[in-house]
Amino acid sequence: MTPSLLFTSVFAAALVVGLLVKFWLASRQVRHVAAHRDAVPAAFAQTITLAAHQKAASYTVAKARFGLIEMAWGAAVLLAWTLLGGLDLLNKLLLAAMGGGMVQQLVLLVAFVAIGSVLELPFSLWQTFRLEERFGFNKMTFRLWLIDTLKSTLIGAVIGLPIAALILWLMGAAGTLWWLWAWAAWMGFNLLLMLVYPSFIAPLFNKFKPLDDPTLKARVTALMNRCGFAAKGLFVMDGSTRSAHANAYFTGFGASKRVVFYDTLLRQLNADEVEAVLAHELGHFKHRHIVKRLVAMFALSLAGFALLGWVSLQTWFYTGLGVAPNMAAPNNALALLLFMLAVPVFAFFVAPLPARLSRKHEFEADAYAVAQTSGADLSAALLKLYQDNASTLTPDPLFVKFYYSHPPASERLARMATA
Repeated sequence: MTPSLLFTSVFAAALVVGLLVKFWLASRQVRHVAAHRDAVPAAFAQTITLAAHQKAASYTVAKARFGLIEMAWGAAVLLAWTLLGGLDLLNKLLLAAMGGGMVQQLVLLVAFVAIGSVLELPFSLWQTFRLEERFGFNKMTFRLWLIDTLKSTLIGAVIGLPIAALILWLMGAAGTLWWLWAWAAWMGFNLLLMLVYPSFIAPLFNKFKPLDDPTLKARVTALMNRCGFAAKGLFVMDGSTRSAHANAYFTGFGASKRVVFYDTLLRQLNADEVEAVLAHELGHFKHRHIVKRLVAMFALSLAGFALLGWVSLQTWFYTGLGVAPNMAAPNNALALLLFMLAVPVFAFFVAPLPARLSRKHEFEADAYAVAQTSGADLSAALLKLYQDNASTLTPDPLFVKFYYSHPPASERLARMATA
């Protein structure tokens, strides 16, 4: 068996097995949630109504079933791009029209992204205006959705094309260690994006105003001072213009860090509960979870660029994924696209590892919040958020281990009760 045919076989097997596992896990989730739909778990019987529990079950099942269709479509599109020759055809058409060179490679990247976005468009529309609408979460008009889409496209082009051009240039001009320089450029780009996003990009989509509740502001400021956290400001975001889901988060990096509360969160929680939720977020800061994740991202991206540097020189990598490389022209854009298509197929099988680490971090942040504020307030806040976001209280345990970045409510509240 040739290296090309071997890689094709391994890729196809990984794709099929991964898809079967995803379908099996989703089916388990649907069955488990549906089986527990008609009774609120005993631990929540006094705080969650049966109607709210059943809404969460219906929402979870609907999302899972929608996800099954989306997964099948995604796998079909992936096969069309790779083994069925879609990417090879697109590349040859552009080569025939434009010849080789940097411009052709950039156009190939743009065309790939544009076609992929069009193919995903029906799912985005259905999720927003049917699924989220059905359960009362969507607050967007079609006009606002269209404006957001156009803004995202424009910002993506303004930001993405220069970094793509830089990486393609490095691939062709920086020698055998181009991947190391490309990794450095990519990391610098991500750090810069973290700096500019809060002040320049996020306000293009949402309105941010300073937190104007003097009592809450004083409590939040005192909490941050106790925890040794400095932020550029406390802001309220008009999340209600797009969704009924509630959240709070830190954003930015270095001097640009800021605390952002969704307006929906402030409407749903009292001051004690808001303080407890913020203490949880500060727990991530205190345990240096953000730094650890950045370091992990640095390490994984370095390994990824090194692997890309190797496979981009292997003919079997291209032919094994249905593309005939043009040896008379650069294949750097092809290598990038094939790498982005193939890596998720194999990365799926290690997905439970980062999910498990993320759940561990959430437990640690919960423990810190309980020590700084009140476990009862954090529990009450979490219950409200689970209820308002229609998060199921009875997920399938194996589905949780594979996918959940946050522990289920039952596990979080039980851990807090014994803290």
